[in-house]
Order: sequence, then structure tokens, then C-alpha cells
Amino acid sequence: MATTAVAFPILPGKTEEARRFAQEAMGPRQNEAAASFRRLAVTRETWHLQSTPMGDMVIVVMEAEDPAEAFKQWAASNDPFDRWFKQQAGAITGLDFNQPIPALPEQVYEWQG
Repeated sequence: MATTAVAFPILPGKTEEARRFAQEAMGPRQNEAAASFRRLAVTRETWHLQSTPMGDMVIVVMEAEDPAEAFKQWAASNDPFDRWFKQQAGAITGLDFNQPIPALPEQVYEWQG
């Protein structure tokens, strides 16, 4: 299993929309989200809102067999839930999630006790 963390910008004024999106994905659409994650071989995902001097960000931490492949498959997916998810996420970030993420972040440090 591999873990990655990716930071996505939140467009100005869209932070509360990001919170509502997370609540909908965790609440009424939880079963659809779980099915999508299973299809993509994602075993865990968390989202974290971070305020920065450059604006708000959402940090997505994903654990998957192959995170890069999971993002690639998700970008290409035409599943109705995945299409809804990508549309919502795109409206909040300004990114086109139908396109593969160019590269995952480079891990430069790790500590484990």
C-alpha cells in the first residue's frame, strides 16, 4: 500500500462549498463514494482544509495500491458518481479532473516512531 498527499487550490469564496461537498460525499453519497474508492483500489482517503497566505487549499491524503494509477483511472471514469464528484471538485478548485494529474508530489521526508 502507498500513501500520497496532494494539495489542491480552493477558488476564492469556495471554502464553504468545499465543506458542503465533503459533507455530501460523507453523508448522503457515502455508499457511492465507497463504491468508487473500491473500484479505484483506494483503501483510505482524508481531506484537510488549510488556510495559507496564498489562499485556502484542500489537502487530499490517499492510501491506495497505486495512487498514480487510481488518479489516472478516476480521471478517465464515466461512472455517474465519479462524473458528479469531478464536476463538484472542479467547480471548487478550478481544475479539470477529467485530465490526469500531471505528477504526484515528491516525498522528501518521512519520520516514523
